[in-house]
Parts: sequence; structure tokens; C-alpha cells
Amino acid sequence: MNEFELIHHYFKQRYSDAAGSASGISLGIGDDAAVLQPTLGCQTVVAVDTLVSGVHFPENASAYDIGWRSLAVNLSDLAAMGAVPRWFTLALTIPSINKDWLQAFSAGLFGCAQDYNIKLVGGDTTAGPLTLSVQVVGEVADGNYLTRSGAREGDSVYLTGHIGDAMAGLGIMQNRYSAGGTQREYLLNRFMKPTPRIEAGLALSRLASAAIDISDGLVADLGHIAKASQLSAQLQLDKIPVSNPLIELLSRGTAQQLALSAGDDYEICFTVSSEKEQQLPGVFEKLQLNYSRIGEMKPGTGVSVLGENGTQVSDRSTGYQHFS
Repeated sequence: MNEFELIHHYFKQRYSDAAGSASGISLGIGDDAAVLQPTLGCQTVVAVDTLVSGVHFPENASAYDIGWRSLAVNLSDLAAMGAVPRWFTLALTIPSINKDWLQAFSAGLFGCAQDYNIKLVGGDTTAGPLTLSVQVVGEVADGNYLTRSGAREGDSVYLTGHIGDAMAGLGIMQNRYSAGGTQREYLLNRFMKPTPRIEAGLALSRLASAAIDISDGLVADLGHIAKASQLSAQLQLDKIPVSNPLIELLSRGTAQQLALSAGDDYEICFTVSSEKEQQLPGVFEKLQLNYSRIGEMKPGTGVSVLGENGTQVSDRSTGYQHFS
């Protein structure tokens, strides 16, 4: 099987959607490039991430989970922008052609794609160390996108879901933590099969003043909002939302401390003005998603963390950084 047979068998023939007006695909897989038709009255949102084996996921991770994760983490960027997913491309580098691995990988990739209604429109395959680059394309109504720079002094800081789970799941995979049963399954899935908060991002595009997804850690990622908005952020450690499985593994205090720096949860951190806060309960009730107020935007720079007694908690985390 050569490169073109691989593409046809695992990515075009079985899973990709035919071109048509409903999909916005004028020309899909099979030519030098795809031809896409944006929706009238919408702006295009584009993001790309590269995942490297041994860096972004353990080398022993299942092919299905790698396929799911490679798309999900990119969809999280669209969620943070308040965008609707439309199309994606895949650049796949693999050491060799392993049919069982490719079958499972493509099943995971397209399982995620089908759940979030996004279509594969092209890409590339090469030989080399296992590396995946996924580019996603979404759309927002003209001018209706979220940014990191819109927070204002006095805005509240909120977070969807729970954080810290994914780092614990990675620790289990690396034998740094021990867990069994449903606790183990939950934490592993939070790392390998994250849930991009697309619906939350769409709802927040009409309410939030700024937003970012939690990929490198809460303090680091909220720091990007603070810097872009020329403000500081003050967090309450005891308000950081952590799940029961994580508390059972580490204790609440340790879990909340971990959650400050742990990445890969792909929840959305967002800021909201006092005028719009009252709309949040109705929005999240419809979404059936937990959310928590964890702090406030203030004058100054950086991110500070306060303990229950109001004293500042030492946190030296800069989040995950390549080349550091």
C-alpha cells in the first residue's frame, strides 16, 4: 500500500463526505487543494495544532484515542473563539503502514468528527516519527468571535467543568498514580478523549468579554487573557472546581493546587461583566454543564492566587512550555 492508496482507503473512501452545497465543500479530497464555500455573513476562524508521540500523548496510547484526541484538542480552540466547526485537514506522519493501527486511528478521528459535525477536506501523509498536525476551520457570524483581549476591570472570571483531571489521567498512564475501576476510566478519558466545549463557546460568544481554553494550565492560560487585556487576574484557590474522582485520588487541597498548573483539560476559562452574569445560570442549565466563578479581573499585571484566609498562595507555574 502506497501513500495514495492509504489516503483513499482510510480517509477518503470510508469516511469523507461528498462535495455538496450542504457541506460547503465544492471540491474535497483528491486534488491539490480543497475548494470551500464559506457561509454568507460569516467570518472564517482557523486554528492548527501539532501532536508528537511522547510529547503530547504517551507512546503506548491506543490508536483510537490518538485519533480522537488529535481532532478534539483543535476543536477546543474553535470553542474558545465561539466558532462553529466546519472543515479540517490532517497531516499524518507515521513510521510505517500498520493497517490495524490506521483502522483504529481513523475510527477515533472520524468518531470525533461525526460528533462535532466537521468534515475532512484534505491533508498529507509522510513517513517518519509519529506526528499529527490537524488544522480546523470554523465560522462565526460577522464580528461575533471571542478574543483574549476583551476583559475589563471588575469582570468575573469563570471556568466550565472541572480541571486537573487530565494531568491525573496522564499520571496514571505513566504509572505515577494508581487508580482502578470507574475512577481510572474517568481520569484516563479526560486526558485521551477531552470534550471540546463547542456549545458553551457558542453560547458565551454573546455573553463573555474574553475567553481561552485550558491547554497549558489555568494560571498560564488566564495569564494570556490578563496580558492581552492589560489587567491582572485574582483567583480564589478554594473556588477552583475539581472532580470527585480527582479528590479521591489526591485530596481536595492537593487537587486544587494541581489544577492551577495542570493542562490538557480543554475547559473554557472566560470573563463576564456584572451586567451579564445573571444570564449565566439559564445558559448553563440548558447546556447541562457545570460552571464556577473562580476570580476577578483587577488593575495590574499577572495572575495571583488567594487561599481561604485571603493570603496569597505561592504559585510558580508558567504552564507547559516547549523548549523550556
